[in-house]
This record gives sequence, C-alpha cells and structure tokens, in this order.
Amino acid sequence: MTDLIALANADAGSSTEAATAEAVDVLRKRFDVEVVTTSTPDDVRHELEARTDVDTVVVLGGDGSLHAVVAALRDIGRLDSVTLGLVPLGTGNDYARSLDLPLEPAQAAQVVLDGHVEQVDLVIDGDDKVVVNAAHIGIGAEAAAKAKPWKVLGKVGYGIGGLITGFTTHSARVEVYLDGEPLPARDKVLQVAVGNGRFVGGGAEILPKADPTDGVLDVAVSYSVGVWKRLSYAWHLRRGEHPGRDDVVYRNCKSVEVRGEELRCTSDGELTPPAPVHSWRIEPGALRMLTPQS
Repeated sequence: MTDLIALANADAGSSTEAATAEAVDVLRKRFDVEVVTTSTPDDVRHELEARTDVDTVVVLGGDGSLHAVVAALRDIGRLDSVTLGLVPLGTGNDYARSLDLPLEPAQAAQVVLDGHVEQVDLVIDGDDKVVVNAAHIGIGAEAAAKAKPWKVLGKVGYGIGGLITGFTTHSARVEVYLDGEPLPARDKVLQVAVGNGRFVGGGAEILPKADPTDGVLDVAVSYSVGVWKRLSYAWHLRRGEHPGRDDVVYRNCKSVEVRGEELRCTSDGELTPPAPVHSWRIEPGALRMLTPQS
C-alpha cells in the first residue's frame, strides 16, 4: 500500500529532475512513495480523485504547483482529510519561505519525515478560487506581466519586470474596503497586496508581518504615486520596510474588497485579466501542512 504520493512536474528540466530524485530518496527512507508526474491542473485533479486511500501528498514543485494541488483538493472536497508536504523546486518558492521550509530538496523532504502537522489558513478570492500565498493588484501585477519574457532568468527576471514597471505604470483610482469599512480617501493607489504569506517574486517581503496560521489576512495598500516614490517604495518593499512609510497602510482583517478602475491581478504568480472589482476572504485553518518543528 502506498503511504504517500509525490506530485512532480512532467515538464521539469534535468536539474529539477535531479532535485526530485534527491527528495524522493529521502522520503523512501520511511515511506512507500509513488511519484506521479502531471502537466496540467486537470491532471492534478484526476490523480487526486483516483487516490482516495492516500492521505499524504507531497508537492515537488513551486508556488504554482502547490496552488494547483490545493485548488484540486478543495474542488473535490478533500482539504480536511489530506496532509500536504512541500519540497520547493520552483523559481521563487515564496510560500515555502513563509513556512520556514528549507529550500534544499533533501532537507525539505526531511521535514515531511520529522515535521509536524499545522493547520494553515487559506485565502479565497471573489471568484471562489484559492490563494495559497498572496495576491496583488497594481504595480506588482504589472511587474509580473513585464517579467514574463524574462522569467527564464529566475529572480533577475522579476527585477527586470519591476524596473520597467517603475517607470511606466500609472496609479489607479480605487476604493478599498477592509471588513466592509472603507479606508479614508487618499491619493490614487499604486498597489494593493493581500495574502497569507510574506514573500512574492522570489523573496520580496510584500507582507512582512503575515503569519499563515493567525486566522487573518494581511493587506498593504500603497499610495506611492510619482516615479521616484514608486522606485523608493520598490526599494523598501524588497526589504520588507514599506509598512513604515507614511504613504502605505498596513492592516489585518478578515476580508478585503477593491472597487474602481480595471486592474490586473496576480494570484500565486498567475495573472488574471483586468477587472473593476477584486475581493478576498480568509478561511482559517483550512489546510493541513507539514512544517518544521519549532
């Protein structure tokens, strides 16, 4: 009988395949492991539906891979009965950083063996889709769009996208509601970030106070208009220092809604088309994740 399944990316390159093999070798010290390769979210859902007797799933991949697994488990009603492990093999591995998981494959696999199960919160957007790590609209989403052609360069690609966007993106006129209450009117908004994890873009601390287990959303709203203020904001954001700026509002809440000009959103690294309304809410303790012992 299979103790756990390890989901890997069928399109991974040779370096990722080597890291996958390294992690699986560690897992097999204690478990009967079946490695399953998938290419699409539909593949992920099919595999999870077919293995109702397996209650531990290890994701061998990045934030996008984890997102696909969590979304599939929620869709088939198995979030509360499956424990998830994560061996971060992606480009950014931002959610793994928020969980304090090792970024080295063998060490991350060891957490599956020796870690403990923690109830982790989950963010749900206005279309009833999951957000495992973070979502943001405004300059962050535009930077992600500009970075797409450069993603092959890894973290450097994120930096290129951010640099281009700092000189070209316009701020937007929107209203922001936290738990149904509007934020006081100020300048146009440069960015609204919402989430459960601290990092995006390969290590930028967009929500530096976020705790995936505290039962609330973290939200950061930037009013840093003007080219030089944008660049200054980006500099502070990369270091997690932007909540101290006088043109940034940082709060905790249970729900967020943004209304106004049509804006793109990037959610767990995936871009969505421009829309006039974006919203998110928290589902406390919805995930069972294997995390390092305190």
